[in-house]
Amino acid sequence: MSTLVRPGRESRSATGEFVGTMLLLRLYARRDRVTAPLWIAVLGLMPALQVVSIKDLYSSPDQLARFARTTANSPALLAMYGPVFSSALGSIGTWKAGAMYAAIAIAAILTVIRHTRVEEETGRAELVGSTSVGRFAGLTAALLLTFGAATVAGIACALSLVAASLPLAGSVAWGCALAASGIGWGAVAAVAAQLSDSARTTRTIAFGALGAAFALRAVGDAGNGVLSWLSPLGWCLQVRSFADERWWVFVLLAAFATAATASAYWLRDRRDLGAGLFADRPGKPQAGPALSGLMGLAWRLQRGSMITWGVGFALYGLLIGGAVNSVSGMLGDSATIKNAVTSLGGSVDLTKSFIGYAVAMLAAAAAAFSISSVLRLAEEERSGRAELILSAASRYRHLGAHVLFAVVGPAVALGLSGLGIGVVWGATTHDLAGKVAESLAAVAVQLPAVWVVTAIALLLYGAVPRFAALAWAALSVMILVLLVGSLGTFPQYVMDLVPFVHPPKLPGASFDAVPLVWLTLIAVLIAAAGSVAFRRRDLR
Repeated sequence: MSTLVRPGRESRSATGEFVGTMLLLRLYARRDRVTAPLWIAVLGLMPALQVVSIKDLYSSPDQLARFARTTANSPALLAMYGPVFSSALGSIGTWKAGAMYAAIAIAAILTVIRHTRVEEETGRAELVGSTSVGRFAGLTAALLLTFGAATVAGIACALSLVAASLPLAGSVAWGCALAASGIGWGAVAAVAAQLSDSARTTRTIAFGALGAAFALRAVGDAGNGVLSWLSPLGWCLQVRSFADERWWVFVLLAAFATAATASAYWLRDRRDLGAGLFADRPGKPQAGPALSGLMGLAWRLQRGSMITWGVGFALYGLLIGGAVNSVSGMLGDSATIKNAVTSLGGSVDLTKSFIGYAVAMLAAAAAAFSISSVLRLAEEERSGRAELILSAASRYRHLGAHVLFAVVGPAVALGLSGLGIGVVWGATTHDLAGKVAESLAAVAVQLPAVWVVTAIALLLYGAVPRFAALAWAALSVMILVLLVGSLGTFPQYVMDLVPFVHPPKLPGASFDAVPLVWLTLIAVLIAAAGSVAFRRRDLR
């Protein structure tokens, strides 16, 4: 007598599907022993740092109330950061920190994909699966690691907010919303990992969903608020921490995470290891001229991120230009606030100082774009493709093709943001040509600072590829010093270590080429050291 088994399925027990989960969890935790604590610390402490800075700037209830009124009347600010639900210190202090909901989503997406789809694409999951490891063990371990890290970040956030003398209920709500965002988007990444056999396509799907959620939230908050209820990012804001908390919103967040997690397991059970549910489309028999050579290959690998970052920078530039007219109302009559803004913006003109400050933040974001482009080299090396390429090409040519996009890409993205700022700013002041020129100059002078970060990432990849991801840690520290240091928290010698401090603070300050020359020279020297180190070491 024979036993009939459904086609494509094996006879297996439910408990056997999860065998080896804890061993894989230990392995993934060890591999993320640097990156996971880093993003947990940054995301868990940043909201409290924002509250501390707001507390130092706005010393009276009247100033807080004026800030809340001005923000509510600015669609551009509402689109960027969401609504302010009350004039309480906690609500206003954590207003800009609402971007952490998207930031933890990015961290969760990258973590899940790194331990699921990347493992399958490189063949490591197949080797592990040949042992006594269940079908769902890898997915479960990746989700446990991500969900646990998001939960720890939420707990750290709540504790740090309580330490900043904020109400317990609001602090717990904010921390829970942060954790829920990480858990929900980690589950979305798990679903995306089942759809394609390419890690790059998987990231595109997950980040596309996140971008759509952000767009719904931004358009909804700038309008009547209806579309915000279609976005999980909007739900995190609708918890209304420090403003009569809506605890029932967590039901929506829990349902979202549960549905996505269940879908990931259901889809995983219906595909083969290494495959995706979406079939690959056959490519052309021969590559076109645009894809020939090392430069064509680098363009093929980098173009998706360049387009995505470029569109995002252009839209953010438009929002910054639209928020210019709200600056005076937001800042109020506090001398401390004006001193902080003019310190970062370099001008007594609050509008120009606001643009200078915003451009410095855009430069830091452009540096993140640059780091991701450089670390594409590490991904090519880990996958084994770099070894095939270098069998027929020199290392310097291979390195230079990708570094070119890491240098040019941020320049294009910043240029688009400067154009967006100038167009909207010029339209409101009836000086389109002049404001566009000022805005483009403001972003252009930031490029040498961005290239310094690019060179640091290249040096880490070339010299110590195992720790190349520390470039993200370096950038995170720079941003923290830049934000908090504007209040005079750090001594000047610490501020001088941040490259974004040195460019001329256009459009308010006068132009000075000396710091730009020094920054460019430093970037060239560091990049040269990284290139030589890559030339002399073995491939991993």
